[in-house]
Amino acid sequence: MAELVNMPKLGFDMQEGQLVRWLKEPGDPVKTGEPLAEIESDKATIEVESYVEGTMLQHLVNEDDWVPIGAPIAVVGKEGEEVDLEALGTAEAAPAAEQGAASAPSKQQKKSPVPVAAPDGGNGDGLPGGVRASPLARRIAEEHGLNLGQIDGSGPGGRIVKADVEAVKEGTADVSQRPAPTYTPVQAGAEDETIQTPRMRARIAARMIESKTTVPHFYVTNEIDMQAALDLRKDLNERRADDDKITVNDLIVKAAALAVREFPNLNSSYNGETIIRHGRINIGIAVALEGGLMNVVSKDAAVTPLTMMARSHREMVARAREGKVKPDDVEGETFAVSNLGAYDIDHFIAIINPPAAAILAVGSARQVPVVKEDGSLGAGARMKATISADHRVTDGAEAARFMQRLKEILEDPLRLLM
Repeated sequence: MAELVNMPKLGFDMQEGQLVRWLKEPGDPVKTGEPLAEIESDKATIEVESYVEGTMLQHLVNEDDWVPIGAPIAVVGKEGEEVDLEALGTAEAAPAAEQGAASAPSKQQKKSPVPVAAPDGGNGDGLPGGVRASPLARRIAEEHGLNLGQIDGSGPGGRIVKADVEAVKEGTADVSQRPAPTYTPVQAGAEDETIQTPRMRARIAARMIESKTTVPHFYVTNEIDMQAALDLRKDLNERRADDDKITVNDLIVKAAALAVREFPNLNSSYNGETIIRHGRINIGIAVALEGGLMNVVSKDAAVTPLTMMARSHREMVARAREGKVKPDDVEGETFAVSNLGAYDIDHFIAIINPPAAAILAVGSARQVPVVKEDGSLGAGARMKATISADHRVTDGAEAARFMQRLKEILEDPLRLLM
């Protein structure tokens, strides 16, 4: 039986993706796990893998089209099978069937892709003509002869949605009702350079504004003696190949997962009238990229062995920097770690990445003068760490206890191997 292939979600905040290139044409055989297409979001490029075996029967979108997450992009089934889009439940199945799109094309007789509306009546984005608008808004505007270029969008990122088009159509549009810009306009001078805001940077801006204006942050800092953890890392790496080393960040992620296991409020999400305490501990790891950053996710970090975790982290970070992450690399974050220790940073605070309720910011492990237990002065490796927490789900005392527990684990690092 034919099955739909849908636009995957590349991270919690992804709303749309661009189909960059088809890797399988209609008529091509498809094996489970084989890549069908390359998809690009505002953060990365991924290959959409097939979860069924069969034949590529039909493309539902064109290359370079922007498609909302969850919308169907292709049909895979048995060779020669009739494609019944209505039975498959696509948003525009009836018109497509009337146009004869239901039959499976061969390589020599490719069908034109079927325009697919966004789920739930069109919440996706498209950029034909340089205008950001949902498919449903475009259709209504076309039906009524309206110029989208003259309509202000009230959706995320200035997207034109159905309500904007209908307001213009009915003559009820009121610019004064629209939200003010979230930035201060700047007049560029003769010596200034003006560039288009990259999609990744625009998305980061939107997410950080959302976080800082809707999440009541508070911060707790502690200083940790890292000497034992650094010695353990050295001992472990002496027994490992050069391309299979454990990093300081691996130790921190593991320690954070073990600590947060004892404080479920820090592994939760505020959900209005309810608080969701997540059953899995998935630690987001901030990765610096050219032009921005993204979080890859260490799944079940509290129970995954350290050596296995380190290998997984290295592979995910490499894919992120190559722009080839997999959907599973970036999904499911419940807590996050941002480590700027490699940049010789003493201390910083991080912004929470909703829907997570906390993020741990880590500085460098520095050699500093310390007063030992016997009162003598000596050198020691100290690292400052700060948790940013959502005051809607936790309080200062609990965050402080978490930081104490994190300190205990890292200062007795054999716990990381148990």
